[in-house]
Amino acid sequence: MRFTEDNVTSPNTAEISEGSMAPTRKRMGTAERKRQILDSAIQFFARNGIDGQLRNLSKELGITHTLLYHYFPTKDALIQEVYKEVFESRWKPEWEDLLDDDSLTPEEKFNAFYLDYSNTVLTYDFVRILIFSGLSDHSISDRFFELLRTRLLPRLIRETRKYCGRSDTSKPTQRELEFLMGLHGGIFYIGMRRWIYGQAIYAAESPNTEQEIIRDRVQSYLHSAKSLFA
Repeated sequence: MRFTEDNVTSPNTAEISEGSMAPTRKRMGTAERKRQILDSAIQFFARNGIDGQLRNLSKELGITHTLLYHYFPTKDALIQEVYKEVFESRWKPEWEDLLDDDSLTPEEKFNAFYLDYSNTVLTYDFVRILIFSGLSDHSISDRFFELLRTRLLPRLIRETRKYCGRSDTSKPTQRELEFLMGLHGGIFYIGMRRWIYGQAIYAAESPNTEQEIIRDRVQSYLHSAKSLFA
């Protein structure tokens, strides 16, 4: 019989002295153990970066390296699951529906989207893993930016053009995209200040500081776009 840390037999009762109690270990099911490893990996990579060694993750979990590889055969397989959990699972199809809603003005769409987007993604694990990936193998950052390029940025450019009074349906220009990324990056920087630099952005007398920053940046972006692209 093959033994792993998830398959531990009880000691022979004859070998236990009267009045003593055998040590017990909780036996995890396959799904529970895999979930435990994935949750711990997310926090591990957020603290240590994508280059963190899995043997150290195994030590933190109190399991063998062999058992970890039983659930995730390669480090890349584990990183791909981290991406799905931290990035793909947080993407809301409702954002695309919101930006396609003709009953709202472009400014209403920008504000509603970025307020919800910031609340959803500007978390400790999301921000730090994205930054660490960009400094390492780009395996996560490249996939996430491709998601932005295909599902988000064209919609935001379309709404920018509407705000500027243009009905142009051509492919976004590089200038338009770079200008938009100034807004997007500025909002992401809120998370960087908090989770990378450790700089608080909240003022005690103004609990809605983050929302005010986002609205100010959206308004500045749209007004500037009208001046540049109208």
